[in-house]
Amino acid sequence: MKLDSKFWNRKYRSNQTGWDIGYASPPIISYFDQLEDKNLKILIPGCGNAYEAIYLFRNGFKNIYILDFVKDTLDNFKIKFPDFPVSQILYKDFFELEDQFDIVVEQTFFCAIHPDERKQYITKMKSILKPNGKLVGLFFNIEFEKSGPPFGGTKNHYLGLFSQHFKINTLEKCYNSILPRKDNELFFIFEVN
Repeated sequence: MKLDSKFWNRKYRSNQTGWDIGYASPPIISYFDQLEDKNLKILIPGCGNAYEAIYLFRNGFKNIYILDFVKDTLDNFKIKFPDFPVSQILYKDFFELEDQFDIVVEQTFFCAIHPDERKQYITKMKSILKPNGKLVGLFFNIEFEKSGPPFGGTKNHYLGLFSQHFKINTLEKCYNSILPRKDNELFFIFEVN
């Protein structure tokens, strides 16, 4: 199974979007709510319906970028949110991105990438974060029985992958996950070394 834009486009068109909770995730909102600098340059890769971007935008953050390689989701986003700057809606493959950001938000993107590509994800993530930039978000704290996506992992697995490249500020079980994900999510803040 090739996890390319055609695969994800089929998922969206057939409404097979079990990862989409319909709103911004509470643990990520809690993180956003403590941010004071509204000028931070923030990226949400694999954004899907981009609920987190809308939350930020409505709360005064204007330097938000969303990225996906599923054109339909981005086209729908443009229709629903015409005030969002079109130049900040990026239709491209994450691994081809050449910009830099203060914060990258991880919300069901890493778990959609095949485990064989996780090291490539980490290398790319480090290259697109500014010095002292942060990768912030959620990981599944569960190994899934079926072959993904989603692809899971454990705290120790993530530590092994990321600790060589990032300062691990936080990697803890979420206290405010949505009920279906309770006890199965880790909230993290990783900082570029």
